[in-house]
Amino acid sequence: MTATPSTAPGPGTTPGTGTTSGPGTASDPESAVKSPPTVPRSAKEPETRPRRRSAPYVLTVLLVAALALGALLSAGIGSYEIPLGDVVSSVQHRIGLGGESLGRVGESVLWNVRLPRVTLAVLVGASLGCAGALMQGVFGNPLAEPGVIGISSGAAVGAVGAIALGLSFFGNWTVTFCAFVAGLITVLVVYSLSRSGGRTEVVTLILTGIALNAFAGALIGLFLFFADNAQVTQITFWQLGSLSAATWPKVLAVLPCALAGLLVAPFYARRLDLLALGERPARHLGVDVERLRVVLILVVALLTAAAVAVAGIVSFVGLLVPHLLRMAAGPGHRFLVPGSAVGGALVLVVADLTARTVAAPAELPLGVLTALVGSPFFFFLLRRTRRKQGGWA
Repeated sequence: MTATPSTAPGPGTTPGTGTTSGPGTASDPESAVKSPPTVPRSAKEPETRPRRRSAPYVLTVLLVAALALGALLSAGIGSYEIPLGDVVSSVQHRIGLGGESLGRVGESVLWNVRLPRVTLAVLVGASLGCAGALMQGVFGNPLAEPGVIGISSGAAVGAVGAIALGLSFFGNWTVTFCAFVAGLITVLVVYSLSRSGGRTEVVTLILTGIALNAFAGALIGLFLFFADNAQVTQITFWQLGSLSAATWPKVLAVLPCALAGLLVAPFYARRLDLLALGERPARHLGVDVERLRVVLILVVALLTAAAVAVAGIVSFVGLLVPHLLRMAAGPGHRFLVPGSAVGGALVLVVADLTARTVAAPAELPLGVLTALVGSPFFFFLLRRTRRKQGGWA
């Protein structure tokens, strides 16, 4: 009989297994100390997620704080200077929290001139910013704005027509009323013309809005042709956008429309997030896409027509603010919709303050200022996005 030789564990061999363990394996105590354990990639990801999730909250706090500070500064800066502390003291005095009155002149300037203008700037800016975020969500395009479907142009036709024809059936509210009604009629006409077979195609809606914008421009040109010199001056100044005629009655006129739209819009944020996945996936997830578009387009019409009716045409606020916030905090509409409202209010407060102080004692048209600043910045964003994506294919 031949005896089977027994294999003794040699150096580098694990007893009982017959496998060789070289340096760097778990059986080598020195290598276990020298080589740190490899951390899976998935374990590192949660460290960055809280920072991304906290971005909307940080931006919200910063935007609200900046808006409050900008509103107080705008209320105090002007040809009649009011220190920031006096503005706060007067506000506290009016609401019964102590403070002191500023005297007859100071109180009149602050409460009859400055604060109505600041409040109107907040409402108009918030309406335009929120309307822009809704438009971009409905059309699935981060470069969309309310003017795409002709709301601004339609409201302009109503206001210009009221001025050129000398209408006065509502007194001082005639121009505002005509602008608001014309804006709502415009969006209903555009939507009905682009609806076919119980559905509305986004491309058809946008193209119809572009055609109606051109038609509205022609009507405005006709009104200007038949208007006299005084009416032409009034129409031109209104078309350029301004808050110089702000009063508390105008604030109260736009307040219900602005609040209604701003309060309704956030309730559709989740459905807008689902719509961003595409129409078919959104329908499978229970979203009535057609009804969602109808409701949100009406909300956009309400917000935009109310803003244009009291401030004229102010461009680029509803386009740039949602786009910038989307770049900073992502596409989630639960932050984007209310954040765009706050951001739009901040932009318009700062723009109005700049418009009435940069060329004092003259005042720049607000719409011209926003277009001068917004159009080059928007061109920069277009170039930047195109370069990052490698083209628009």
